[in-house]
Amino acid sequence: MITLEMMPPLMFGGLIIAMLIGYPVAFTLAAVGLSFGFLSIYLGFFDLNFLQAIPGRIFGSVLSNELLLAIPFFTFMGAILERCGLAEDMLDSMGQLFGPIRGGLGYSVIIVGFILGAITGTVAAQVIAMALISMPVMIRYGYNIRYITGVLAASGTITQLVPPSLVLIVLADQLGKSVGDMYLGAWGPSVFQILLFAGYTFLLGIFKPSHVPAVPIEARTLTGWALWKKCLLGIIPSAVLIFVVLGTMMMGLATPTEAGAMGAVGAIVLAAIHHKDFSAAGRKMLIIGVIAGGIGTIVAMLYSENLIFRLAFAITYLAVVWICLEAVKIPDLRDLIKQGYETTMRITCMVTFILIGSTCFSVVFLGVSGGTWLEHHLTSLPGGVWGFLIFINLFIFFLAFFLDFFEIAFIILPMIAPIAQKVLAPVVGPDAALIWFGVMLCVNMQTSFLHPPFGFALFYLRGVAPKEVKSSDIYWGAMPWIGLQAIMVALVIAFPVVVTGLLDKPLDVDLNKVKIEVPQIELPPLDFGQPKQ
Repeated sequence: MITLEMMPPLMFGGLIIAMLIGYPVAFTLAAVGLSFGFLSIYLGFFDLNFLQAIPGRIFGSVLSNELLLAIPFFTFMGAILERCGLAEDMLDSMGQLFGPIRGGLGYSVIIVGFILGAITGTVAAQVIAMALISMPVMIRYGYNIRYITGVLAASGTITQLVPPSLVLIVLADQLGKSVGDMYLGAWGPSVFQILLFAGYTFLLGIFKPSHVPAVPIEARTLTGWALWKKCLLGIIPSAVLIFVVLGTMMMGLATPTEAGAMGAVGAIVLAAIHHKDFSAAGRKMLIIGVIAGGIGTIVAMLYSENLIFRLAFAITYLAVVWICLEAVKIPDLRDLIKQGYETTMRITCMVTFILIGSTCFSVVFLGVSGGTWLEHHLTSLPGGVWGFLIFINLFIFFLAFFLDFFEIAFIILPMIAPIAQKVLAPVVGPDAALIWFGVMLCVNMQTSFLHPPFGFALFYLRGVAPKEVKSSDIYWGAMPWIGLQAIMVALVIAFPVVVTGLLDKPLDVDLNKVKIEVPQIELPPLDFGQPKQ
């Protein structure tokens, strides 16, 4: 006879078996959840009315979730920017800038990966674009093939952690925290991870200089101002787009959805100005729009919003519309925008169906006291808080061998988030506990793109690498970078301030000393005389 205590582990086992068979995750989640739901009704653990919570949560929490509207915008932005030529220009200019030093091409890949991560948000886009551009050049100049494959794959996964990462948006939604706080918490680990990658390249340049040689002088086609100009033409528009997306959100001027919408429009503008067929009239409108936007910003900073402010930004909006219309007129960009729509539709549908399936599973799992079962096992781990963190990170690390971050976030995170809040609050405070936990898992889930057997970054790299690059070189090349990401997880666990340092400090208010003073209002005396005839 199946007891209530047996249901949670049976549900987990059934889910793992169904996924190992090879069924799509979204439908597996729904099927396992509904099957155990009807079994629970038959066994008397709850009645049929309990399952009414599933459509209620789907329509009330999933399909009407305004935060998840940001995902299509950021996906579209990444789909446009991955093919518009921005990555090629930046890699070429950075490669020539850092070329004279050992590991210079590696540094350029890491830095461009960081910048692209802040404006694209998709791993596939970065790995494919940077591999197609940089791999032939690095092979030509004698870089070690395993270093090449490792740095390209690892630099592509940086986008998982650097805002405006889709992973951080999903984690913020599942943990019930604001996207802005999650982004602020992720900046510290993002920068430290770049330093770890660069430090590894620097050490290779010292101990194994033949693995990361400098680019010969005769191969450097640009020098002086021409080189710096090309670097700035790639970095400055990207920096403006990063500010439009992230700056407005962190300053409280835009919601994540609004920032994503501005990023999507900004991606079209960036693609247009990088295209060789962009007209002279469009360039003039771009200059006018930039000047008008600058004037409007200065006016808003020095004075309140007035007629000059409105006119300046009206001109800026007109310039943006003009450039977007020019983008539609260019056949290449028109096809690019269409491909962006198709990519956005596929990813958004995938996320929605996984959310629906995970809702079916989690409702039934909680209905059979799965939350209590999970809390009992996780809070009784040896080592207290640190034992809990080590176990969870190892569990997520091994789970990432088989599941991608969407599936982990939608299946596992809702179950362990309440437990994490309870366990971690004494360490960093109740406000920062889930931010620390979410960023920690984000760093951990980066490894899911690198380690075998289902490291998608390795698959992308295999698909675009030359035939002479062996699959074993790709897999072995990723190993040191997985170790660097594991070191980053350990640093985030050991030093929570890496995440919490940029967060707003909670207000320390003693509620017992709060005094509310209500001003006394003198009212005219009441007249209880005889009513007038």
